[in-house]
Amino acid sequence: MIDLKALGQRSKAAASVMAVASNAQKVAALQALADGLKTYEAEILAANKLDVDAAKAAETAEALVERLTLFPKRLEGIANDVRNVADLPDPVGTTFDERELPNGLQICRQRVPLGTLGVIYESRPNVTIDIAALAIKTGNTAILRGGSDNLRSNQALMKVVHGALESAGLPADTVLLIENTDRKYVGGMLNLHDYIDIIIPRGGHRLHAFCRENSTIPVITGGIGICHYYIDETADLDASIPVIINGKTQRPSVCNTLDTLIVNEKVAAEFLPKVVSALGDLGVEFKAGPRAIAYVDVDKVSAAGPDDFDTEWMALVLGLMVVDTLDEAIVHINAHSMGHSDAIMSATPENIEKFVNTIDSSAVMVNASTRFNDGGQLGLGAEVAVSTQRLHARGPMGLPELTTYKWVVRGDYTSRA
Repeated sequence: MIDLKALGQRSKAAASVMAVASNAQKVAALQALADGLKTYEAEILAANKLDVDAAKAAETAEALVERLTLFPKRLEGIANDVRNVADLPDPVGTTFDERELPNGLQICRQRVPLGTLGVIYESRPNVTIDIAALAIKTGNTAILRGGSDNLRSNQALMKVVHGALESAGLPADTVLLIENTDRKYVGGMLNLHDYIDIIIPRGGHRLHAFCRENSTIPVITGGIGICHYYIDETADLDASIPVIINGKTQRPSVCNTLDTLIVNEKVAAEFLPKVVSALGDLGVEFKAGPRAIAYVDVDKVSAAGPDDFDTEWMALVLGLMVVDTLDEAIVHINAHSMGHSDAIMSATPENIEKFVNTIDSSAVMVNASTRFNDGGQLGLGAEVAVSTQRLHARGPMGLPELTTYKWVVRGDYTSRA
């Protein structure tokens, strides 16, 4: 049994220390964490292999196994992300909106940590390090509840996190892991409002819905995407193919991966066969709408079912659509997108501007892959999540999004009139 209240008290005590920790201390902890991932690589990968082997034995979906798996290059990439976070400016204590009022008061807003983050996730041991790094840099604390599928990996990673914190003179309780994967602890976290300041679920629809419906703590949801590319009649078709390959095949199991390709009818006859040929050679399967299927070899493409354009594939599957106009594409995207990442390929400024202004997603790409909707790729170092809601953050949540602010008012023994 785990006493969540006691865990919350430890986290809150650590938060009071982290809120005033110096940037030098936080950077030292992050550098030690990045170094520790290399030093303890063998132990981390051995623990991860046990998780991966268990997941495969349980016939876990291939996409989830891919998200779960660590290997030397991926671990090196995680360590580099930690170093990038260390090098970023510390937002805590920075001021903005500074001004003087007519009565002589000097006012500003000053960034402060959010407090304690409660993060619920599965299958992604990299999230453990991402959250730890971002929490440390922003002076927050975190309570993590991973899944049963990555428990051994998380335990190995947490040893490195705690050692790095202690080496910099910071409390190990800055990042805590609930080392019991019983689902009751998810419900328990959602009611730990005296100790957790924000809940961040990273999982599927069911987890998000459960958190929204049962939490007494503000919830930020995201990380689910049905992502679209629209190819208009002025797009450079040859240049678009590599972008589509990147968006669909680089990491098929992640949330910023292409799910549906929408092509303007004026270029469909030329473009769709090229897409099917290029991606088919890479193992991609296709689900084509009734207009799209007329332009491709039906032996290589199957007809889309009624729910296919509402499916986040997380696999080498791509939906194909043909439309007459940009407006038709926009209507489809806004109806079926999850508000994560959507893109247009075009050489027409008016079409680009209309697409950018009317697509309601956290990131809109112009002649670029949806894979760029990622904290590291957008210069944030790492991300705690990609928020698809409007409050209080949208898109990749990096350092500034993990702070709030307080008003600072300076007077000269000033009384209100």
